[in-house]
Amino acid sequence: MILFKKIRTFFGLGSQMQVMLLEAYCYLAWGRYLKTLNFSRVAPTLGKSMSETSCSTKTSDKQTLQNVSAAIHLMSRYTFWESECLVKAIAGMKMLEKRRIESTLYLGTAKEKTGNLVAHAWLRSGPYYISGSETMNKFTVVASFAKENRNKKAEGEKNE
Repeated sequence: MILFKKIRTFFGLGSQMQVMLLEAYCYLAWGRYLKTLNFSRVAPTLGKSMSETSCSTKTSDKQTLQNVSAAIHLMSRYTFWESECLVKAIAGMKMLEKRRIESTLYLGTAKEKTGNLVAHAWLRSGPYYISGSETMNKFTVVASFAKENRNKKAEGEKNE
């Protein structure tokens, strides 16, 4: 019964959101695959290391950012693999890159009360956090990766 209700809900969504949810599912799978690889191979694909994108963004992008965030968080509950912070951040980065929206992926570490080291990843685009913002304040940033808008980069090269 619950499955049919979820399927009915999915088909009740607009076609744009349905496509975005399916895209999120695919990118979550891609993010999970990348997580199985050696990080030294994955890091160069994440963007410019130890860089950040601007904290300002076009107001026209706000709805897209909210939709990407919602799609990632919703679909992460329905994957049969682990889709936690790093997987969500990679998926969000890929979805924003497809839409030519710049973003920064952050990696952080912290110590638990027990002394164990824990890691976390989160994604920011402009002033908005797409994923991982729930606990990011507890972590010290150890790496950041910036994916800049290709059009913006091309414009900068033309002006020089």
